[in-house]
Amino acid sequence: MNTTDTARRVLVTGAAGFIGFHLSRRLLEMGHSVVGLDNVNDYYNTQLKKDRLSILKRESGFKFVRMHLEDEEGITNLFRAENFSHVINLAGQTGVRDSLENPLVYVKTNVVGFLNILEGCRHNGIEHLVYASSSSVYGLNATTPHGVRQNVDHPISLYAATKKSDELMAHVYSLYGIPTTGLRFFSVYGPWGRPDFVAYLWTKAILENRPIKVYNHGKIRRSFTYVSDIVEGIVRVLSNPAKPNPEWTGQRPEPGSSSSPYRIYNIGNPNVIELEYFLSLLENLLGKKAIRKDLPMQPGDVQDNAADVSDLMRDVGYNPTTPIETGLANFVAWYRDYHNVK
Repeated sequence: MNTTDTARRVLVTGAAGFIGFHLSRRLLEMGHSVVGLDNVNDYYNTQLKKDRLSILKRESGFKFVRMHLEDEEGITNLFRAENFSHVINLAGQTGVRDSLENPLVYVKTNVVGFLNILEGCRHNGIEHLVYASSSSVYGLNATTPHGVRQNVDHPISLYAATKKSDELMAHVYSLYGIPTTGLRFFSVYGPWGRPDFVAYLWTKAILENRPIKVYNHGKIRRSFTYVSDIVEGIVRVLSNPAKPNPEWTGQRPEPGSSSSPYRIYNIGNPNVIELEYFLSLLENLLGKKAIRKDLPMQPGDVQDNAADVSDLMRDVGYNPTTPIETGLANFVAWYRDYHNVK
């Protein structure tokens, strides 16, 4: 997708969130109009969300709607009124550990809310639905790197189970002829990132001389992916609606595609980073050593979460280019500026 494409009217849910904010900015820069939906909940600091929105609201092509995904009547009316061409659903209740403690919230938002989005797409001629899944769906699957043809039937958190449910529901709606593409995100970081993610948590704690929690002694591997690389992947996917796989057969059902216009992709960085190295980079950038509190693995987490993104590379030319050293430096520079920390 490039700036010469026909202008689109895109619904981006979760527009006040980390990825939704960056994606909305990119779409606006490309000449598309964006309706950003968000409930601006207090799962983390609402001021950060409001500051992101204040930037988006300066753009003439942006319209903000504050609404919950589970508001069936509101979502129905929104689709009828706005004449969307494309939908990108990034809204949802996130957090592995929290889903073990507050399961009903996750089902209401991630399952019931997503069903409302699917119904809106079904009845309003949406050209392509792209939606956020998660690498957490791989659960107990210990085969790495994780690939979309692998089994994902053994989640270890309710959050992961709701994301797998989204993929299953999307397949049903693809049978109505709606192209649906699910993206399993892997460890996204960068400027304007979420306060509950490791880059933000550790940076804040180190600068404030507070201890950081290091699980499994730092022996955890992640496909840390810079946010601009994620956004590039999403816009490329948006321009390539899912198509039926002509080689798909019910005798050998391939999980990542279907005989209907349905696709699942991993989106992440194939260069896997150990958390211990991530921490050493962060300490160097901040000029301070962390006060460590080493802990065992946390409930619902996995030791190795590496992404096989070969399908996405092949189908849309996805090519994450930002090394962790550059991306983390950009994050630290943003953090210091945003929080006015020298």
